[in-house]
Amino acid sequence: MADGLPTEIDLSRPSAARVYDYFLGGAHNFEIDRQLAGQIASMTPNLAATMRAGREFLRRAVRALLDAGIDQFLDIGSGIPTVGNVHEVAQAANPKARVVYVDIDPVAVAHSRELLAGDDLTGVIHADLRQPEAILAACRAMGLLDLDRPVGLLLAGVVHFVKDADRPAELLATLRAAAAPGSFLVVSHSTFEDQPQEMLDAQRLSARTATEITLRSRAEITGFFGDWTILEPGVVHMPLWRPDSPSDVDEHPERFGAFGGVARYDQPAG
Repeated sequence: MADGLPTEIDLSRPSAARVYDYFLGGAHNFEIDRQLAGQIASMTPNLAATMRAGREFLRRAVRALLDAGIDQFLDIGSGIPTVGNVHEVAQAANPKARVVYVDIDPVAVAHSRELLAGDDLTGVIHADLRQPEAILAACRAMGLLDLDRPVGLLLAGVVHFVKDADRPAELLATLRAAAAPGSFLVVSHSTFEDQPQEMLDAQRLSARTATEITLRSRAEITGFFGDWTILEPGVVHMPLWRPDSPSDVDEHPERFGAFGGVARYDQPAG
């Protein structure tokens, strides 16, 4: 560990988690990440606003789950905790809420553990969404969440980093199968639908990171919820999902380039 970072971190290549942190105004990023962020931003000037829209969607979704009685959350692809992260939102409403963060990026994990040290209601797991069984095993071993009780499964802005060849629908099916009735699934995902060419061109720059983005249709994203009951207003452009105020939605909510939705696992009949 050097300068608080694991020695195996490759700082010669940008990290999606650190680029995301930069766009959110965080401090846990490096020059290589800022260079890529600058290139992307020059092609899509509203990208920082898009990142914030994603964070706002997640905040509203977490609050909706809290209102439904959820008091434990598994946040997969959490990135680096910045202002307005899940445990801050959850514990502001329920001081006993528990959160486990999961990320593949060792920098995100290292900073998360440093920032959350001493918080007995949060935990951090270094794992890959493409290995859901390992995530679930680590979560059970940690003992912070009880997966026999309803849980909020949060996959905000992460499934689009999973290529089609890695069968994302099957990965999410594994996570859903491990959840108790009454659980919720939150997904936000980048899309090519309703997007200008410059947004699609910027997406291609993601190939320079270790986590290339795969854009998907609303129908494909909806499929990630399986047979769970999708809450109103459905799978929609992120600003349209239960905005705090109608004034929070501008004339072009599609410009943020992602759909978001929330679904509930209802008790099976019989």
